[in-house]
Amino acid sequence: MTLLQSRATVSSSMSITFSRQLKKFAPTLLIHRTPRNFSVKMATESPTHLIHTLSLPSQLGQPVSVVAAPGLSDTQFKNAIESSLFKQWLKNIQTETGLLANGSMSLTQVLIQGVDMFGKRVGFLKFKADIIDKETGQKVPGIVFARGPAVAVLIILESEGENYAVLTEQVRVPVGRLILELPAGMLDDDNGDFAGTAVREVEEETGIHLNAQDMIDLTALLDPSTGCRVFPSPGGCDEEISLFLYRGNVSIEKIRQLQGKETGLRDHGELIKVHVVPYEKLWRSTADAKTLTAIALYEMAKRDGLLPSSRT
Repeated sequence: MTLLQSRATVSSSMSITFSRQLKKFAPTLLIHRTPRNFSVKMATESPTHLIHTLSLPSQLGQPVSVVAAPGLSDTQFKNAIESSLFKQWLKNIQTETGLLANGSMSLTQVLIQGVDMFGKRVGFLKFKADIIDKETGQKVPGIVFARGPAVAVLIILESEGENYAVLTEQVRVPVGRLILELPAGMLDDDNGDFAGTAVREVEEETGIHLNAQDMIDLTALLDPSTGCRVFPSPGGCDEEISLFLYRGNVSIEKIRQLQGKETGLRDHGELIKVHVVPYEKLWRSTADAKTLTAIALYEMAKRDGLLPSSRT
């Protein structure tokens, strides 16, 4: 029984070391690197333990081990540590308001537990971070489900003197039920086009075409110290949502056409039905946190005179 260990150092803003420890004999282990990627080839299959070591500017001299959970493949591990989700989380904990900002906590290890790909990008990432409170020496809860930023839109349509809100009925397997919620979606890329994503999601889920310039970012009205996003479940998930408002005038016939309309990207498994609800009844019509938060922001912004006049 022998132990092969190879290390590859990648030059970047962080010092990164990859190591591979073989638990059983392997005749050869060849690592090929290019400036932007690497691949691993082995003559025979062998159980492995993947480790990625990095140094954070906020805690120099305290390297962090990123470890692959049993069963995670080389490709999954590589995708995880190179994903925008993981990089953004590392950035978040090192900001001025991040967990590592004042030196009272330290990150020692991250265990990558699961990766779900959406095409060629990482859609969901599950990991466990060991963050130590230096005063007590205890770990703080560190299980993370990373899915990144998302958007949702509160659409209020005025028709014949009454205001209506547009909701979508969605199949939500995690809660085991159908949910009425705001048109919403995840950002598909790293360019930060929140308004553009909101417009696209509304059209895909309701068939309504909006212009980005007609959207009002309700979360932008929050105090800058909040990051101007809302966190629906920060105890376990990194998701941060930008909530937008659209107000328009339509005919009562348009309201009837929207009611019960079936939409969504059917080839992606989206089975969506549109519901139009009188705005005054909206807050009791759904348990969707996005909707209830958007109502609160909208009503408070109206109260404080922070909303511009409707363009339509």
